[in-house]
Amino acid sequence: MDLSFSRVLNDNAVIYAEFKDQLLNFNEKCNVTSIRNDEEVWIKHFYDSVAPEKYFFNGARVVEIGSGGGFPSVPLMIARPDLRFTLIESTGKKCVFLSGIVDKFKLNCENVLNIRAESGAKDGNLREKFDIATARAVAGLSTLCEYCLPFVKKGGRFIAYKGANESVDDAANAIKILGGEIEEIYPYELPLSMGERRAIIIKKVCATPEKYPRGNGKERKNPL
Repeated sequence: MDLSFSRVLNDNAVIYAEFKDQLLNFNEKCNVTSIRNDEEVWIKHFYDSVAPEKYFFNGARVVEIGSGGGFPSVPLMIARPDLRFTLIESTGKKCVFLSGIVDKFKLNCENVLNIRAESGAKDGNLREKFDIATARAVAGLSTLCEYCLPFVKKGGRFIAYKGANESVDDAANAIKILGGEIEEIYPYELPLSMGERRAIIIKKVCATPEKYPRGNGKERKNPL
């Protein structure tokens, strides 16, 4: 399935517009985005979230790490109702917001979990139970791999939304240790010259060793 964003927008314009208003209203109470201009929300949040959707398997069970205001998860759930999401977010207020959005728009979301990724990855009900893990603008790629790959079952994917200049080579060691390998790097441009992006597609080829993620902030302080 490869969607044209213009078709997705036309088919779901009312829902996207309502979500935008909800997001910007919530942003006044709990800062989830520095983007407040309507046009930039459409492009830098909505378009960016949906652009790599062809890499999400049909009917996939997806976990999003560090959901924040719901990107890429909410635009993807709107565009792709076949996907089943679990959202992991450590800030309680953001979880309340996300739960409200899920209920309001009747999105295909199994759980909104107010936990840290490193805790969730140690939970036997979550570890290596997902077809896909995804994250956007949370941390460097090595750190993200340690947070996300433990959730992915063998044969699944970690889809990382990154800027055009993110170094994949610097994360090569982490990817290998955690049971992944680079499958593809998908570059794309946002409309109206709003920037270049890349989706880094990492295939899970073997189980992640039990000691990862390490916890206690080591993923950020001392990336693999």
